Amino acid sequence: MYNKKYFQKQMMDIINPLKKFYKGSTVRFARHRAWYEDISGDMEAFSRPLWGLVPYFAGGGEDKEFERLYVNGLEEGADSNSAGYWGECHDRDQRFVEMAAIAYGLLFAEDKLWTPLSESGKDNLTRWLLTINHNEVCDSNWIFFRVLVNCALKKIGRPHDDERLANDLKRLDEFYLSNGWYKDGMNGQKDYYISFAFHFYSLIYAVAMSDIDGERSRLYKERACEFAKTFIYWFDEDGEAVPYGRSLTYRFAQSAFWSACIVADIRPLSIEVMKGLLVRNLEGWMNKNIFDHAGILTVGYDYPNLIMSEHYNAHGSPYWGLKAYAFLMLPDNHEFWTCEAAPMPELEKLMLIKEANMLVSRRGGRTVIYVGSDIEGFDCGQIIPKYLKFAYSAHFGFNVMKSMISLEEAAPDSMLVFKLDDIVMARRHFVSCETSEKCVIISWSPFMGIAVKTTVIPTEEGHIRQHEIVSEYDCEAYDAGFAVASRDDDNCVSGDGKTAWAKNNFQYCEVLSETGGAGIVINASPNTNLRYSKTVIPAVCYRINKGKTIVKTVIKDHMED
Repeated sequence: MYNKKYFQKQMMDIINPLKKFYKGSTVRFARHRAWYEDISGDMEAFSRPLWGLVPYFAGGGEDKEFERLYVNGLEEGADSNSAGYWGECHDRDQRFVEMAAIAYGLLFAEDKLWTPLSESGKDNLTRWLLTINHNEVCDSNWIFFRVLVNCALKKIGRPHDDERLANDLKRLDEFYLSNGWYKDGMNGQKDYYISFAFHFYSLIYAVAMSDIDGERSRLYKERACEFAKTFIYWFDEDGEAVPYGRSLTYRFAQSAFWSACIVADIRPLSIEVMKGLLVRNLEGWMNKNIFDHAGILTVGYDYPNLIMSEHYNAHGSPYWGLKAYAFLMLPDNHEFWTCEAAPMPELEKLMLIKEANMLVSRRGGRTVIYVGSDIEGFDCGQIIPKYLKFAYSAHFGFNVMKSMISLEEAAPDSMLVFKLDDIVMARRHFVSCETSEKCVIISWSPFMGIAVKTTVIPTEEGHIRQHEIVSEYDCEAYDAGFAVASRDDDNCVSGDGKTAWAKNNFQYCEVLSETGGAGIVINASPNTNLRYSKTVIPAVCYRINKGKTIVKTVIKDHMED
């Protein structure tokens, strides 16, 4: 069933609804905007479908209309005398991000996206792409955009900058940690950008440049094989991946790493296991409410949701997820198309990912990540809930914050929050973190005057949190469990005495105080959870007095399909 034609059709079904929205070098279909120029958002929506079309073309796929749209669009967008010109770029320009998809096309679909261009079109596109060498890019995974552009121009025999390329590759190596893990720039986050950026681009480089840079290509493949050993823990046995970190609206880009491994002909896991990971993740997403009535991908996660978005999510942003279809470039006779999609292999019950400050628990085929993220001062939209909760689960999802004026709008699942002067304050400041095979210990602060040391210990039924709190104020603290989907009459909730719990027919979470707190249930503001539009959150309320207070909370959770 899961053969080449099946996935070619699946990918084309995602992008075909876009055709009527192309206008020369741009694609426009929505009114919401990002923090960069409007032309960049429209250009982004033009370029990102290439992440799916390029491997489709490279693997023998044909679509004359898309070929025409992209040849015409590339001619117009790079022509400074055209009304559809994409414009001159500046430092840290969003258009540099989108150049990477065009470079992908020049590397792997030259006959569709480069050869048909006029000579002036080729000159214009070369000149426009080269501007990435004359401006600053963000000191992060963005460096790969310049690497891909210079590699593509080099491969098609056009002017490029070998010195810049060498320096960029050297800088990217400085972000490498160990065991396959990188940090994404100086903010240090270790999230899906390690898989669908650092490793995806590395493996694309390894495929495209192996004849020129064989040593680095081998190194990138070795690092990817190491990374796979722990990244697999981010996936539940049903294909759901743990939502954690930013850019979650890219959705099925979660599985792009496995696709790139297969294209690069490496086997950190068997090809059957990697196919299973891809199939379950892609199929799961195709059965969710992620498209609007016109068949267009929306900003959101399980459903359309701008509350959880980043400042850089314009209308075309979600099509970044098409990176997952890199495997479409495989030849028709490749074993991937006929092998079986294997189930998830047996994994350890606890896996320490030291480089990412994570302790991962596996129970019943599902993952919970306990994390001591050190990210701070990174403001691009809902960063606190995306990185600074104690626990992350694919099955429960997590809530983002609407405001700090009430518990309902703060929606603080899997967090300890403080309420002072009717303001709800979550963790903001990182002090230190220790991770081991048994626990995660985080020292942190919600604001000046309160210091907390939290110890998180996984158990057979969930986890235990102990908080040592030193406060200059009398206040309240709320220690919350997972958010449970609320489905009208389908839920049972209780907040009574020391215990609070919530359940439906597929989720259960109980929160118990061992140190005198009172159980409550928070009715989270609608649309704050990434997976479920309405949720309730069991929590314990503690009275915190000036001085030192130690509280202990037991969280029990149960997950069923």
